[in-house]
Amino acid sequence: MQEMTLNAPALFNLSGRVALVTGAGSGIGQRIAIGLAECGADVALLDRRTDDGLSQTADCIAKAGRKCIQIASDVTSGEALAEAVKQTEAELGPLRLALNAAGIANANPCEDMEEDQYQTLMDINMKGVWLSCQAEARAMLAHGQGGSIVNIASMSGVIVNRGLTQVHYNASKAGVIHMSKSMAMEWVDRGIRVNSISPGYTATPMNTRPEMVHQTKEFESQTPMQRMASVDEMVGPAVFLLSDAASYCTGVDLLVDGGFCCW
Repeated sequence: MQEMTLNAPALFNLSGRVALVTGAGSGIGQRIAIGLAECGADVALLDRRTDDGLSQTADCIAKAGRKCIQIASDVTSGEALAEAVKQTEAELGPLRLALNAAGIANANPCEDMEEDQYQTLMDINMKGVWLSCQAEARAMLAHGQGGSIVNIASMSGVIVNRGLTQVHYNASKAGVIHMSKSMAMEWVDRGIRVNSISPGYTATPMNTRPEMVHQTKEFESQTPMQRMASVDEMVGPAVFLLSDAASYCTGVDLLVDGGFCCW
């Protein structure tokens, strides 16, 4: 047998790399931002939240011994995102990794939905991901070191959730999945990998509000594993896709759904 020199644990090491995370002030984005720092990355934290969510994320990253900056910005503005990337590179170094988790969710029957509700969600969930990837890739292409981008989609982009009237949300997440594949192919010969993660029902603050308790029980009963995911369970898939461990993966949508889409 030929001698192997591969150091498998080192494949997941993000030391010396700079990451930008959108939606870093809560939920999945917050936990993944912290996880990237725990694996060695310095992280720019971007969110439009006005509470202390970004500060909480930053405190956890400081405890992990990594550097971070906080950027209050809106993913629906290409100019703002360009400035965020510029600030990231000025303060932390060349951008190599990006995780785009900024997004919203709401519901209304299709026949009753106002145009503003539809458009606002699409602007954040679809346009926001496109603009984020565009700004991030421009920087990665400019410095010529390549990079890896992961977009947070949803299993709702693959299936239609029973009992939820959210045609606009489902369409936006299906769009994120296919947009990620399309970007992956545009940049495949220039060193940038683009993948997406499609979480199943996840115990984020949005899904664990007291008024959601009955719906949460339905989510759990419909999932083969009979529970929702924790935000911690999104860290491993994100680190994998962003790291050298996934060096041959691009255009992949990774379902992290407790088996939901098997039924």
